[in-house]
Amino acid sequence: MLTAISPIDGRYQNKTQDLSNYFSEMGLIKYRLRVEIEYLIALSDLGLPELPAFSEQEREGLRSIYHKFTEQEAQKIKDIESVTNHDVKAVEYYIKEQWDRLQLTQNKEFVHFALTSQDINNTAVPLSLKEAQAEVIAPKMQQLILRLKALEAQWADQPLLAHTHGQPASPTLLGKELRVFRSRMEKQWEYLKSLPIEGKFGGATGNFNAHYAAYPDVDWHQFADDFLSRELGLVRQADTTQIENYDQMAALFHGYVRWSSVAIDLCRDMWAYISMGYFKQKVVANEVGSSAMPHKVNPIDFENAEGNLGVAQALFTHLARKLPVSRLQRDLTDSTVSRNIGVPFAHTLIATFSLLKGLNKIELNASAIDRDLDQNWMVVAEAIQNVLRKENYPSPYEALKSFTRGKDQITKQDIHNFIDQLEVSKSIREHLKSFTPFNYTGK
Repeated sequence: MLTAISPIDGRYQNKTQDLSNYFSEMGLIKYRLRVEIEYLIALSDLGLPELPAFSEQEREGLRSIYHKFTEQEAQKIKDIESVTNHDVKAVEYYIKEQWDRLQLTQNKEFVHFALTSQDINNTAVPLSLKEAQAEVIAPKMQQLILRLKALEAQWADQPLLAHTHGQPASPTLLGKELRVFRSRMEKQWEYLKSLPIEGKFGGATGNFNAHYAAYPDVDWHQFADDFLSRELGLVRQADTTQIENYDQMAALFHGYVRWSSVAIDLCRDMWAYISMGYFKQKVVANEVGSSAMPHKVNPIDFENAEGNLGVAQALFTHLARKLPVSRLQRDLTDSTVSRNIGVPFAHTLIATFSLLKGLNKIELNASAIDRDLDQNWMVVAEAIQNVLRKENYPSPYEALKSFTRGKDQITKQDIHNFIDQLEVSKSIREHLKSFTPFNYTGK
């Protein structure tokens, strides 16, 4: 959409549109309806004399309110809100209108019975988050992990000159380096999946005051525990004020910050390998790399991913720091902030798309990798000095340091000449000469 202020709903809308089912205004309204209606049905199952249990047909009719919810129906609720100036109350009034359409005979005042708005918001928002993560974010994360695993296997035996502090270091294997990132991502993702999603349900100040005033003999705490667990798949926070504590949600957001750090690290390393010529990028015929330099094929996907991950981290961090803090039993700051929960998830999703695209475009440039390995024979000095240590050779580290440090280039012949002048046995010399930058890669 060309008039969108946010790139989420403009430039990147084709990547983020699935999240609108969960985090848009319409999505939030639909989740509120779902909680209100499921709560109403659960109430009717308590055997309250004033609220007979709904029949199966009546339940189906009530659930159709959110199952068949459309943008036109959402607008009706927004029209009610324009009068009430209260979003959750507008949902309540809308359900009461639908009540008449469904020709229900029960007492419609049990809609939103004894609840505060946050009983709805603090279940609707976590539920939308839970389902967005499972249904949209998780498949993309898994796709990324599988792509890394495939590249890891493809390049398992490809030697690679390592760089520590930007300087040539002991060689490694390209597949192993990708396995580092895949392993880190998997661990963070498993942590994110393991976190229970919690919700609040306890009345105006968390004590079920109104519930117990009306029905003192009902165990409302147990009812709420069962309702959230069975109907919504959430863990209920038992000790709250008017709003949820947000501590567990903050833990989730911090988890995404850590996952993003791993992903940014991967982006920067892939960018560096492309810059060093270790990877080529597949050329797309009609794409332009630079408006001025026709030859350019830029690592734009990794750069795009890094930028979006940075935005996501900043927002996740703010959400994690702000939401758990509220004055006394409640202030309104969480309301406007929580409406932005979908934004960092959208940037995370955009970044994952870009990272996957980048990984699918790279091709190994083995000649560049081999050239760098062959030009850096000094890296086998570590192997030589440690074999000499084992043989109790006098000051081997110092000897190799004097021989290699600060030299512009050391060739294979230089290394072998150095080995030949060592006072060691022939078998040790042969062993030392067996090390090359191509095979000194550990296991």
